[in-house]
Amino acid sequence: MASVARRRLAATTAGIAATALLLTACSGNSSDDATSDGGDGAGGTLTIGTTDKITTLDPAGSYDNGSFAVMNQVFPFLLNTPYGSPDVEPDIAESAEFTSPTEYTVKLKPGLKWANGNDLTASDVKFSFDRQVAIADENGPSSLLYNLDNTEAVDDTTVVFHLKSENDQVFPQILSSPAGPIVDEEVFAADALTPDADIVDGNAFAGQYTITSYSLNDLISYSAYDGYQGVLGAAKTGTVNVKYYAEASNLKLDVQQGNVDVAFRSLSATDIDDLRGDDNVKVVDGPGGEIRYIVFNFNTQPYGAATPEADPAKALAVRSAVADLIDREELATQVYKGTYTPLYSYVPDGLTGATESLKGLYGDGEGGPDADKAAATLEAAGVTTPVKLSLQYSNDHYGPSSADEYALIKDQLEATGLFAVDLQTTEWVQYAKDRTADVYPAYQLGWFPDYSDADNYLTPFFLLENFLANHYENQEVNDLILQQAVTPDAAERTALIEQIQDTVAADLSTVPYLQGAQVAVVGTTVTGAEDTLDASFKFRYGALAKG
Repeated sequence: MASVARRRLAATTAGIAATALLLTACSGNSSDDATSDGGDGAGGTLTIGTTDKITTLDPAGSYDNGSFAVMNQVFPFLLNTPYGSPDVEPDIAESAEFTSPTEYTVKLKPGLKWANGNDLTASDVKFSFDRQVAIADENGPSSLLYNLDNTEAVDDTTVVFHLKSENDQVFPQILSSPAGPIVDEEVFAADALTPDADIVDGNAFAGQYTITSYSLNDLISYSAYDGYQGVLGAAKTGTVNVKYYAEASNLKLDVQQGNVDVAFRSLSATDIDDLRGDDNVKVVDGPGGEIRYIVFNFNTQPYGAATPEADPAKALAVRSAVADLIDREELATQVYKGTYTPLYSYVPDGLTGATESLKGLYGDGEGGPDADKAAATLEAAGVTTPVKLSLQYSNDHYGPSSADEYALIKDQLEATGLFAVDLQTTEWVQYAKDRTADVYPAYQLGWFPDYSDADNYLTPFFLLENFLANHYENQEVNDLILQQAVTPDAAERTALIEQIQDTVAADLSTVPYLQGAQVAVVGTTVTGAEDTLDASFKFRYGALAKG
């Protein structure tokens, strides 16, 4: 299938759905009203509102945007992405480089300290990566460390990562991902997740901020940490309070009333559209790389391997028929009012190696649905219709429009008479546990990339041991993913990335359908708003300050 290699995502916004960054009126928490316990230059107070959810503060136990948004503020990273840059640079590291094809050596800055006074040394770094691999939590990011053989602390400031394969093109970026936060070995357990309360009580932080008050998915208070010596620089705001909202409508109301300076994930598309016309709100658009997709559990989906009527050919026909019937354009325009765009492959438009592998294989061949093709596919495989399909979505993690999104998907599948969809919803904290326990035959997920490389849309999903844990296994795909990650020649690597997408598109482990944006709201008295949307899609409070 023809495809076009594209420039790095951060270098251009062409073809990428915009992220809306909403600037609200002053909340009244001016820099004259508050003092800071933080470092030099940090002052004032910011109040942030979000509908997102935290799974856990322990980096080994979560791989979701809500948890990572907190980790970005409080944990140190060896490498990080400065505001507005697509490339990783040393953060708490003084230097980081390959010293042999399979050895990546990092030198820490001298004299690093945890906020609790403990020394931050190479021993903590080794401990952090050893426990990621040892714990291998089903909802954690340890799958990103597939090429890590072992971690060696040479001395107090020198760490050597010994890799299994040579010439790893993405390992430096992985060090800036959810697998990369460094933790205090005197506070965290080596072989089990550490409770949030123990982390907060242990003051085990060394990022731009520390947590001074914590109530899970209710309220977090941050204070700038003057011991941070990383590439992001000193925090511009002394105190940040984050309020967690159960309803996006309440978040929007507080935006309009000026009760929050920043609202981050998620307002509905209708709310965003409405706020664009509000004279008290300034909207700033930036690049986005979020994708939405349906995951199939290869064991429990109709005709899945663990069902009484197990039949691989029929199971593929069911997945194919779903892909034939999804109307991406209708979802993008009717539900999301153009803030999302149709997605026809696994790597989003704008990244090098992105294709439209699904477009020619399914539906009408031009991006639209095709009911006749879906019916013929099911009939040829001997599938009795309507197919009973249990479909699950989260009612609180991917924004308030998820209910409309999945109601429309249900309608699209059922309108033909080919499917009878049992649509159910669950709150995210439980959802994250259920989806890896084979509870859901088919379910909603979204992806907020860890780093701006096509690898991040392939490795977590399609290796034999992957984050989805949906029992998809294709040795060819697994080997191609490992091969592209260690291929130095750019053109050769791009060709491999395209081949992976074509192969997975034929298997349909997942059905991606939308590419879009995250949503944030920042007050007009806040400076540095545009910098909060950096090239690795991480939202950092440290870039913000009351103006």
